[in-house]
Amino acid sequence: MSEREEKLARSLTAETTELIPHLPYLLQDLWELGSSPEDMIALALEHTNISRESKVLDLGCGKGAVSIGLAKSIGCKVKGIDILSQFIDYAKEKAMEYGVQHLCQFVVDDINESVRVEQGYDFVILGAVGDVLGNPLTTLLKLKSTIKQGGFIFLDDAYANEGSDNPYPSRGDWLQYFNEADLAVIAEKPIDDDELIAINRRQQEQIVQRARELMRKYPEKKEMFQGYISSQQAECDELESGLTGVTWLLQKTA
Repeated sequence: MSEREEKLARSLTAETTELIPHLPYLLQDLWELGSSPEDMIALALEHTNISRESKVLDLGCGKGAVSIGLAKSIGCKVKGIDILSQFIDYAKEKAMEYGVQHLCQFVVDDINESVRVEQGYDFVILGAVGDVLGNPLTTLLKLKSTIKQGGFIFLDDAYANEGSDNPYPSRGDWLQYFNEADLAVIAEKPIDDDELIAINRRQQEQIVQRARELMRKYPEKKEMFQGYISSQQAECDELESGLTGVTWLLQKTA
């Protein structure tokens, strides 16, 4: 079991790396895996000079919902990278469906390797993938290395609510990390509580259905799939109580 596999499993709320081969089946009904394309498009149009000439890097792009949304709405060129080949295959199919295959390049790779070689982008996106790139400050510095001076970072993550005993970074902690990384906060969009609850419940119902199908097919793995359902529900409960989901738009200032 590699550290990379462990981080991948955690990013998709899997308690064991043995679940990784089953994740494409479990998540087959979900196109948007954590990040809202609409929110990122709105933030980009309102607060940046994004255009057809812009180059965007989408790290941990999942099934390509954000990449394709940006390409379709703005006409910019996007490179999406994810380690799951099934997700990349799906993203390529959706790009064809939306008529933006000439604007979107989707690649299978470990984003820990990608951040070492990808450079010169106007925008980089890291949407709801947790600590795959390391701790918060390390993650920010790696993202920063992929963009031009004055370039932008979209970071979809969360912060611990005031008074919460959750060990996750608080909003103040995040602001300190941004300062240490020489990143200016251009915009911040917390997720609406009612919207979050509705999304979580709909997605959990779909995941539970697929997990039960896998339990029937692989009865010897029933406990593993039940554990995945429980961990998904626990994450939903945490986001609905102790944490606030947020999308930050940051700019490289130095």
